[in-house]
Amino acid sequence: MYRSSATSFQRYLFSHQNQIQLAKHVTKPCDVFLNHRGIDTKRTIVSLLYDHLSRLNLRPFLDNKNMKPGDKLFDKIDSAIQSCKVGVAVFSPRYCDSYFCLHELALFMESNKKVIPIFCDIKPSQLRVEDNGQCDVDKLRRFRSALEQAKNTAGLMFDSSTGNLADVVTSAADIVIESLIEIDEDQKHSMQRPKTPFHL
Repeated sequence: MYRSSATSFQRYLFSHQNQIQLAKHVTKPCDVFLNHRGIDTKRTIVSLLYDHLSRLNLRPFLDNKNMKPGDKLFDKIDSAIQSCKVGVAVFSPRYCDSYFCLHELALFMESNKKVIPIFCDIKPSQLRVEDNGQCDVDKLRRFRSALEQAKNTAGLMFDSSTGNLADVVTSAADIVIESLIEIDEDQKHSMQRPKTPFHL
């Protein structure tokens, strides 16, 4: 009797510990998605911004921090963009060479989410999507349209040869926080707004 009770308790404890471990690995939706060209900015501005936002108890999404071996790239990234509240697009000299960057940007613009552009070592007028034969006409149209919307959005400018990384990271984080507060307040107001009565 004693042995079976002890065994049952051990099973319960083991099961409970597994549930705790699983709960820790359940990913919450991210607050902010960091869209960038890794080869240009991952080791500088983007990693610093990710760390800064994390220290502020926000949940940023950065591919090499939030993804693990076995994750399907498009599934994980598309899901993160759809669930996040704000995007930060870090434009750099080789940004438009990346299908992934343009795909993510197009998803943001099509979902009407707020995107905060940071133009890093490049002017908005220098950004263009070239037809290199890798995308069909519809995708090219999507990517060009998304890029034009981003270029016509007020953003931050950063020149790595003269600028201070800490300043641009702090400014970007402040804008992210202000945007998240605005979005939360808008959601609260829309929930509190009385529903219009339906008349026949």
